[in-house]
Amino acid sequence: MSAPPPRENRTAAGVAVMFLAVTLFTCTDTSAKWLSLSGIPILQVIFARYAGHLAVSLALYLPQEGLQVFRSNAPWRQALRSVVLLAGTSLNFIALQYLPITITTTIFFAAPIVITLLAIPILGEKVGLRRIAAVCTGFLGVLVVIQPWGTVFQPAMWYSLGALLCASSYFIMTRMLAGVETNAVQQIWSSTLATIVVLPFVVQVWIWPDSVAGWFLICAIGAVGAFSHIAVTIAHRWADASILAPMIYSQIFTSSLAGILVFSTWPSVWTLAGGGIIIASGLYIWQRERARARV
Repeated sequence: MSAPPPRENRTAAGVAVMFLAVTLFTCTDTSAKWLSLSGIPILQVIFARYAGHLAVSLALYLPQEGLQVFRSNAPWRQALRSVVLLAGTSLNFIALQYLPITITTTIFFAAPIVITLLAIPILGEKVGLRRIAAVCTGFLGVLVVIQPWGTVFQPAMWYSLGALLCASSYFIMTRMLAGVETNAVQQIWSSTLATIVVLPFVVQVWIWPDSVAGWFLICAIGAVGAFSHIAVTIAHRWADASILAPMIYSQIFTSSLAGILVFSTWPSVWTLAGGGIIIASGLYIWQRERARARV
C-alpha cells in the first residue's frame, strides 16, 4: 500500500479547494432535501449517497492500491468512525425533510465547539477558561436558532442536533486515525460499510424516480459527496487546518442561496442572529488555536 502523500505549502489553492468542498456539501444537502420532498424514501437517498461514494472511491483507488485498500491498520476504530458518519448523514437527511437548509447548516456550525468539548475527555486536550466561555457562547447561538422556549421550535431539530453530535464525533475519530490510515482506506471503509448496512432495508422501500431531475440527483448525490470529502483531504494537505477552519462558515451563504433559489425559503432573523453568535465563538476558538500553535 502506498504511503500518504506529503504536505505541500499551497495555502491559496488549499483555501480555494476548501471553499469548493463547502459548496459541494451544500449541493449534497440540497439534493437530499429535494429528493425527499419529491417522494423518494430517505433510506434510498442515504443509500444513493454512499453507493455513489463507494463507486467513485473504487474507481479512484482500486487501480492504484488493489485489494490492499480494504485493509485497515485500526479496523475497530475505522468501523466506529464509519458508523458515526452514517448516523450523522442519516439524521441530517431526516432533518432536511422538515427544516430549511439554512437552519440545519447553522446548527452544524457548532461542530468546532462540540469538537472542543469532546477533545477534552477523548483526546486528553486541555481547554482554558476563555475557550470554555467561547463554547458556552456558541451554544447560546444554537439556542437562538432552535428557540426551544418558543413556538418556532420543531421536534425535527433534535435530528439536526443528533447529526451535529455524530459529525463532531466523526471528526474526533478522523483526528485519532490521522497518520494511521491513508485517505484511500478511510474513503473505502466509510462508503462500503454504509452501503452494506443500508442495502437490506432500502430494497424494501425502493421507488424509481419519475423525472429526469430525480434520476440525475439520485445518480449524482453520491459522486458529489465523494468529491467533497476528497476535496477536504486535498485542502488539508495544501494548507494548515487553522487556516481552513473558518471556510466552513461560508456555507451560510451557499445554503441561503440554495434555500432561496431551490426551495423559495429565506433565512429568518433568528437564524442569522444565532449563526452570527456561533460564527463569532467559532472564530475565537480558531484564533486561540492559531495563537497556541505559534507558541
